[in-house]
Amino acid sequence: MADTLRRLVNTSAYNVLQEKLEAWYKDYHLMSCDQNLNRCCELVELTSKVQGQLFTILSLTAREGGQYAGVDTLKSRFLPWLGSSFFSASSGVTTDTSLNLIQESMEKEKKIRELSNSHEQEMQKMETQLSAARLQLDTIKQELADGEFELNDMKNRSAATLLASEDEILQLKADLRASRDQADMYKRKLDVLDDFERQIRMLKDEVSYLTAEKSLLQDRITRSRSSSPLPRRSRSPSPLPFLRSDSPTRAQLTNASRHSRLVTRFTDIYANERLDAQNLLSRYIDDLEMVQRILFISTVESFHAAKMAFRQFKLRVRKTLSPTHIGQESLDDAVLNYIVHNLDLYDVQSSVNDVIRAMNVNPKISFPPEIDFILISSFIREMCRLAFAMQTLEPPLDLAFTTDGELYSESKYRRSYDSEFTAPLVAYHVWPALMEGNDVIVKGEAFTKRGALWSPRRSRSSSPIRSRGSSPSRALASTSRSSSPSRLSPKRL
Repeated sequence: MADTLRRLVNTSAYNVLQEKLEAWYKDYHLMSCDQNLNRCCELVELTSKVQGQLFTILSLTAREGGQYAGVDTLKSRFLPWLGSSFFSASSGVTTDTSLNLIQESMEKEKKIRELSNSHEQEMQKMETQLSAARLQLDTIKQELADGEFELNDMKNRSAATLLASEDEILQLKADLRASRDQADMYKRKLDVLDDFERQIRMLKDEVSYLTAEKSLLQDRITRSRSSSPLPRRSRSPSPLPFLRSDSPTRAQLTNASRHSRLVTRFTDIYANERLDAQNLLSRYIDDLEMVQRILFISTVESFHAAKMAFRQFKLRVRKTLSPTHIGQESLDDAVLNYIVHNLDLYDVQSSVNDVIRAMNVNPKISFPPEIDFILISSFIREMCRLAFAMQTLEPPLDLAFTTDGELYSESKYRRSYDSEFTAPLVAYHVWPALMEGNDVIVKGEAFTKRGALWSPRRSRSSSPIRSRGSSPSRALASTSRSSSPSRLSPKRL
C-alpha cells in the first residue's frame, strides 16, 4: 500500500489536474464545443485514473487491517457517499422525463449534424469561389505584367525621343549663348573702339601741341646758345612743366564712358539684382516693407563702406607713389590713374563685412534668427564694387541724403505702385537717388502713406523676428572674413 501511495504522490496527479483545469478555464471561450467536450472528457479520464488508484489504496489498507478493521469507517463514510453519488442525480427524474430528455438530445444531435453538414457544404462552396477568384487574380496579374512591360517599352522609346529633342534643345541653347557672347564681344569691341578713337583724337591734339612746344623750345635753345656760350651741364627733367599741366590723363579721357557705363550698371542693379535679392528675402520674411528696408539700407551702407575704402586706398597709393613720382602730370592725377587701372586691388570682401556689421546693429531692420544677412552678400558685393568705381569719376557719384518722414520730392523720387499718391511725406525709401553734386542723375523710389509716421508699423511677417546683435554664427563669420588682408601690396604698385 505504501508503494502505491508513494507512486501516486510522485506523479503529482492532482497538480496536473489543477493545471489542466486552469488552462481550460482560460481557453474556454476561445475553443469550440467539441474542443471543450474533449477537454472535459480528458479531465474525467484523469480523475477516474486517480480514483482507481485511490480505490486500490483503499482495498490494500482495508486488507492490511484484518477482517473487521475499518468496517465502521466504511459504513459511516464510504457507503453513504457512494449511495448519494449514484442515486442523487436520478432521485427526482421519472422514466418519461428521462425518455423526453433522450429524445431531445437525439434531436439536438441531429440538428447539430445537419448544421455541420451545411457548414461543410458552404465551406466547400467558399473554397471553390476562392479558387476561382485566385485564378482570376492570377490572370489579372499576368495582364498587369504585360501592360507594365508595354508601358516600360513605351517609356524607353519616349525617353530616347526626349533625349534626342533635349540634345537638340541644348545644342540650340549653346548656339544662342555663343551668338549672345559674340554679340557682347562685338559690343565691347565697339566700346573699346570708341574709346580708342577718342584717345586718338586727344593724342593727335596733344601731338600737335607738343610739336608747337618743341619748335618753341628749339627757338629758345638757339637764342640761349647765341647769348650764352657756356656749356650746359644739367638739364631740367621736365622743361616748362606749366605747359604740360593741362594734358589729360587716361582717367580723364575715359571719364565720360565710365560715367555712362556706371550709371547704366546702377539702373541694371535696380532692375535685376535688387529684384532677385527681394525674391530671395521674401522666402524668409513675409513683410514686404521690411524686405525693402533691408535692401535700401544695404545699398546705403555699401556706398558708405566703399567710400571709406576708396579714401584709405587712395591714401596708400599716394603714400607709395609720392617718393618715386616723376613726369608732367600731378600726383593726384597719377594716383587716380593708377586706381582706375587697378580696380581689382579693391578688397571688396572687407567692405561686405563692414556692411553686414553695420546692418546687424541697425535698429530699423531685423531678420529671422535662423538665417543671416550673408544671404544677400552677392548683392552687397556688387553695390560695393559699383560704389568704389563711382568714386574714381570727376566729380564722383554719390547717393542722395535720405531720412524717414522727409518731404516727398518729384525731382528725386518716384512713388512705388502701392503708395498713396496724395501723401506729402515719405514713409520709407525703396531705392536711393543717384546724385552728381547737386544734380539728380537717376531717380530713386519711395513709399508714401498718410499717417505712416505716427502709427506703429505692423509687420505682416509670420516668422519670429529678432535683433541682429546676438547671432553667434554671424559674429564668427564676420570675424573670419574681417581677418583677410586689406593692405595694398607694394610689389603690385
